Amino acid sequence: MSRVAVAAASRLAARAGERVASAGGNAVDSAIAAVTVSMCTDAGIVAPGGGGFIAVWPHDGDPIVIDGYAEMPGRGAPRQRFGSGGERVYMEYGGGMETIVGYGSVATPGAFAGLGLAHERYGRIPWAEVLRPAIDAADGGFPLSQPAAEYLTYAHDVIFGWDPQSSAAVHHPDGTPLGQGETLRLPELAETLRAIAHEGPGHLYEGELARALVEASEANGGILTAEDLEAYRAIERSPIVLDVGAWSVAANPPPAVGGACMAAMVLLLEDAEVEAWGPEELRLLAAIQHAVLTYRRDRLDGASDRAAAVRHLLDRAAVGDLRSLLASPSTSHTSAVDDDGNACAITVSAGYGSGAMVPGTGFWLNNSLGEIELNPEGFHALEPGTRLVSNMAPTVARRDDGSVLAIGSPGADRITTALSQVLYATFALGRPLEDAVAAPRLHVEVFEGEPTVALEPGLSVETFGGFATRRFETRSMYFGGVQAAAYYRGDDLLAVAADPRRDGGTAIGGTRASPAQ
Repeated sequence: MSRVAVAAASRLAARAGERVASAGGNAVDSAIAAVTVSMCTDAGIVAPGGGGFIAVWPHDGDPIVIDGYAEMPGRGAPRQRFGSGGERVYMEYGGGMETIVGYGSVATPGAFAGLGLAHERYGRIPWAEVLRPAIDAADGGFPLSQPAAEYLTYAHDVIFGWDPQSSAAVHHPDGTPLGQGETLRLPELAETLRAIAHEGPGHLYEGELARALVEASEANGGILTAEDLEAYRAIERSPIVLDVGAWSVAANPPPAVGGACMAAMVLLLEDAEVEAWGPEELRLLAAIQHAVLTYRRDRLDGASDRAAAVRHLLDRAAVGDLRSLLASPSTSHTSAVDDDGNACAITVSAGYGSGAMVPGTGFWLNNSLGEIELNPEGFHALEPGTRLVSNMAPTVARRDDGSVLAIGSPGADRITTALSQVLYATFALGRPLEDAVAAPRLHVEVFEGEPTVALEPGLSVETFGGFATRRFETRSMYFGGVQAAAYYRGDDLLAVAADPRRDGGTAIGGTRASPAQ
């Protein structure tokens, strides 16, 4: 039996990973168990009807990224339904933002297809055992986490108020949203998960759940069809690989953009030989983020040849060419490693939530078509079957001595900036994993129409040339929620870190296991 370290979005999810490890599972089994619990219990933050990416570096092979992300639906749908079925809404989350909700915002979900393929390729214990903790949580009820409760204060009405089943799940009878620690029960979801455990992920794509989802979509103006679900396949992709210090790092490749942007930021920092985070280095970090994120907005998001644009980005970053680069919601993450040398990082997303729950199933759906910033071509503008663009960057790394690390974060475009800072601090500056995750962060963005540096307290810099500043009074979940786990073979040591910005949890299961924290 392997020892497995898990860092997850909640204590409940971490305990699920520990439980599966103690039943004989490896890092992949434990990560899938933990992330499935997150998908089913982090109401609003993520949903089972979302998409995701699974990065695996097996102890006896090369790294791989499994693309189970959302896909543009609409195969066989009447053309007059394109552009309909969604309502644009505004909420104050993140300082104010707009998104599109309703069945028209629902993309073809891919998370379960991706998780099923990862388990088939790399899992050790039966699929049904891996899903058991999520089934038990949905059946018996679970406490609403702090991030979910915080998000629902903004989203409970505009996103989850229009669908009667969604509204009943997250509200008290008087219309107020559930608060942190209050119990949410989803017995219909437990039955749906039992069917997925028994039939496999195909239940979502060709079984009763597929039929219920298509009927609900057609009845409510959506464009998702049975043909879309039947055609969906998880895809194995070769990751972007770069060297940082003594580590080889494998990141999410195109058509996603998160891995490339994270890698470019790390390469630029390494080229500049940054050795500490003093004022000048923080100004450089802001300039690097600005350059990469500007390139992403102008050259990656709508690129016809995204792979070529990524190659150009990484080529320029490798030689420290900032000048040429400037010339041009919500997620959940789980990381797990084991002492056999396997590493698994899984990031999943349902956008900001469509508010749609498939009748009679407890199965919430994504609004990936309604994420305005990730659909620059417009609502329903893509060809059916196109994989959507994503910020997600689950990352795995290996050292020559067999040490491994898994890391990732939620946080929309803050994913890449959070991960680049943590990875550089860990691999290049030699900081302990927990310290690197907890350290204050900055993020460059366009806020109220001008380039702005958002930063947490503890960063010793007064001004950033050419940028406005937006100072947060405390560490904030706005800056992501990095979950990281590592196995250091030379010391036979498992290390794990859950971001203090969110209500995450860590656990070690298997032989010589310690209790969840």
